[in-house]
Amino acid sequence: MNVHLPHPPHDGYQTKQESIAVQGVPNLVIRSLLNKQQFHDPRNAALDLGISSAFWSLFGLLWPSGSRLAERMALRPVNADERILELGCGLGLASLVGHRRGANITASDCHPLAGKFLRENLRLNHLSPMNYQHGQWGEHKPQIQDVAVNSKFDLIIGSDILYERDERGDLAHYINEHIEDHAEVWVVDPNRGNRSHFHRNMAAQGFLLSEEALHITATDTEAAYKGRMLTYSRD
Repeated sequence: MNVHLPHPPHDGYQTKQESIAVQGVPNLVIRSLLNKQQFHDPRNAALDLGISSAFWSLFGLLWPSGSRLAERMALRPVNADERILELGCGLGLASLVGHRRGANITASDCHPLAGKFLRENLRLNHLSPMNYQHGQWGEHKPQIQDVAVNSKFDLIIGSDILYERDERGDLAHYINEHIEDHAEVWVVDPNRGNRSHFHRNMAAQGFLLSEEALHITATDTEAAYKGRMLTYSRD
């Protein structure tokens, strides 16, 4: 059962705290933004990274595709030698699940507050520190406080990250720069309509696609979900 506990304004925005169920693992306590209306960017830190006021709050909310990705991470066998990167982690639910199970995982996002929220949620769940790095593809690459992603990984995961047509293939190029040979890429997409561009861009980087339809029936505690689990690999 999820428990909503609104918190008073903090640094110009309000938050809430919930107990979040992920199938296959114990519940996680997650602090998130109270709603989509929250906004606080007094020094234009987010705007300078290309994040407008309309999109500012999206990093700090829990999304259905993120829950689907977290469920996959709950089932994946843990290999301490495997390095995992989550792109566009937001609140990092999948990363938190993997980290608690012992996976070597790095969470990344372009939002200037994502690292702060991740550290708070690690504290709330009595978890050890985990890696967080700034991850951003495309044209916006100003100076940032967090260390940028600068290494290669054995598995790259992301949920609901195909929110633009990305004609130039920036995301596929970014993935290619940070992935080891013979590695996999997991993307959970809620049928946003930009998959065909991403498929084409990933194919240009030598990736083959395996696609699985996700159809989740509504329950008393969870809304219905339709999307795709996209798995890319290279021989």
